[in-house]
Amino acid sequence: MRLKIIILLIFGTLCLNAQVNFDVRVSKKKLAINERLRVDFVMNENGDDFTPPSFSEFNLIAGPNQSISNSWINGKRTFSKTYTYFLSPKKRGVYKIGSAKISFNGKTYKTSDVSINVTNAVNKPSKSSSVEYLADENIHLIAEISKIDPFLNEAISINYKLYFRDPIKISDAREITSPKFQDFWTNSIDIPQLRVKPGYYEGESYNEVLWKKTVLYPQKTGKLVIEPLGINLVVEIPTKQRDFFGNVIYKQVSRSVNAGKRVINVKDLPKRNQPESFTGAVGEFNLDFLVNKRSLKSSESFEATVKVSGQGNLKLFDLPKIKVPNSFELFEPEYNEKITTDIKGMNGNVKNVYTIIPNYPGKYPIPKIEFSYFDPKKELYHTLISSDHLIDVYGDNSPTNNIGNKNNSISNQKLNFDNSQNLKFIKFKSDFYSVDKIEFWQKKYFWILYILPLILLPLISVFKKILSNRKINDNSIILRKRNKLAIKFLGNAKKQIGNKSIFYDSLEKALHNYLKAKLQIETVDMQKDLVANFLKERKVKIDTVELFLKVIKNCEMARYSPTNQFKMEEDYNSAIDLIEFLDKEL
Repeated sequence: MRLKIIILLIFGTLCLNAQVNFDVRVSKKKLAINERLRVDFVMNENGDDFTPPSFSEFNLIAGPNQSISNSWINGKRTFSKTYTYFLSPKKRGVYKIGSAKISFNGKTYKTSDVSINVTNAVNKPSKSSSVEYLADENIHLIAEISKIDPFLNEAISINYKLYFRDPIKISDAREITSPKFQDFWTNSIDIPQLRVKPGYYEGESYNEVLWKKTVLYPQKTGKLVIEPLGINLVVEIPTKQRDFFGNVIYKQVSRSVNAGKRVINVKDLPKRNQPESFTGAVGEFNLDFLVNKRSLKSSESFEATVKVSGQGNLKLFDLPKIKVPNSFELFEPEYNEKITTDIKGMNGNVKNVYTIIPNYPGKYPIPKIEFSYFDPKKELYHTLISSDHLIDVYGDNSPTNNIGNKNNSISNQKLNFDNSQNLKFIKFKSDFYSVDKIEFWQKKYFWILYILPLILLPLISVFKKILSNRKINDNSIILRKRNKLAIKFLGNAKKQIGNKSIFYDSLEKALHNYLKAKLQIETVDMQKDLVANFLKERKVKIDTVELFLKVIKNCEMARYSPTNQFKMEEDYNSAIDLIEFLDKEL
C-alpha cells in the first residue's frame, strides 16, 4: 500500500512538472502611434517549429530575437524560451495580435489573442535610429528611497537600481556623475559584485542590477535635494542581420541614463516634551552604567563605563556625563565605538570609560545618569535612567598617621646599658695648639679663597654666555622646524579640500605647529583651554581667541559629523585669518 502511494506521488509530481505553458506578453496594451511595442512569446519548454502571428497592422522593427534561460535553484529546474518582436503601429485604432504556434513532443500549443489600442501621437522627440530608440525604451535607472519625509537624524536608505530587458545586453557600465548628499551624514554600503536578477519595473518583467546602496542621516530640516546618479552604458542590441554561422549580429550603442533629482522633506524633531537630557539621539537605544569595582583601597583606581547601544545615529550625539564626589579624582574618558552599518542604519554601541581614583576612605555614592532619545517610529521621546552605585573605600594612607606610627615604634624601643660598662673611648686627636700663632691672611687657604673667585667669575660668565647662545640657537632651530611643518601641513590641507579626514587632520597639525612655534610651548600644553589662556595672557584680542576656539572645534566636530567642500573652504580661510591676526598681535 505504501509503495503504491509513493508511486502515485512521483507520478503526480512528474505530471505537474510536465505541464507546458505558452504565453504572450506585451509591453503595453495602449500606445500612441509614434510609440513602439514589444511582444514576447514565452514557453517553459524547449519547443520547435515556432510560427508567429501576422503583424499586418504593424511595422516590424526588430525580431524575432530568441533567448533561452535555464537554471536550477534548490533542486528545482526553471526553463524558458522567448521569441521577442519590436513593432510600430501603422495607424490608429484597435487591433488584434493573433495567436502564435509552437510544437513540443508532437503537440501544438497556441497563445491567446491580444488587443492593442493605438491612439494619437504623443509629444516625443523623433528618433534617428530604431536601435537607439529600443535602448532608450528598455533601460531605466531608478533611485529607491526608503522614506521621503524622515525626521532630523533619522536613517533612510537609497538604492540605485538599473533595469533592462532582453534581448538587450550591457557589455560595459561606468559611473559618470556621482550623487551629492549635501546636508546628509552618509555611509556607502559595499556591493562586492554586481549581479543580474529578475525584477519588475512598473509591473513589467525586467532584469535588475543593484548598482549602489547608501545610508543617509539628514542633518538639516526642510527640503533637501539629492543630486542624480548618472551611468554611461555600452548596450548591445540585436539586429536583423546574421553572421556566417547563423548567429545574430549585435550593434553596440553608447547610452547614458540618469536617476533624476530626488527631494527629501526632513521634519524637525518635536520641541514639545523634549527632555533636558536629550542630546540629539534618534533611534532605539539602551543605556548601561557600570563600575568594575565597588570596594577598593584609597588611592587605588577603578573604571566607570557609560555605554549606549542599539540602532540609530550612534556617531552623532553626546554620551551623558557622570558626577563623582569631590574627594574622587576623575580623568577624561576614553571613547570607544563598535558600530556596523547596514541598509537600516548604524547598529552597535558607543561608550565612555572613565578612570576614577578615590583619595580618602568612606562610602561614596555615584549618582544615576539619564539618557534621552527620540523614537521616529512612535514619534515619542524616551528617557532611560541608570542605577546609582555605592563605592566603599577602605584603608588609611594619610602621611600624618604613618609618621605617628613610626614615632611610636621608635619610642617603644628600649636602650638598655649596663652600668658596669663605664668605658671611655680613645681620642685620636689632641686639643693642643701652637704657641706661635699664624695670622689667617698668612695662610695659603686665604690666598686660594681670594684668587679662586677672580678666576671662576670670568669663566662662569663665559660659560653662561655660551649656554645662552646655544639655547637661543636650539630654540630658533626648533621654531624654524615648527614653522616649516605648519606651512607644509597648511599646504597639504589646501590640496585635500574635499577629503574630509585628511583635510582636517592636516589643518589641525598646521595650527598646532604654528602655535607651538609662536607661543614657544610644548605638545603637552597644546590643550584648547590652555592655549586660549596663553593667548589672553599675551594680550591677544578676544575675537582672535574666539576664532581659534571655533577653528579647533570645527576640526574636532568634523571627525564625527558630515561636512561638505564649502564648509572645508570656510574652515581653511578661517585658519589663514587666524594666523594673520596672531602674526600681527604677538
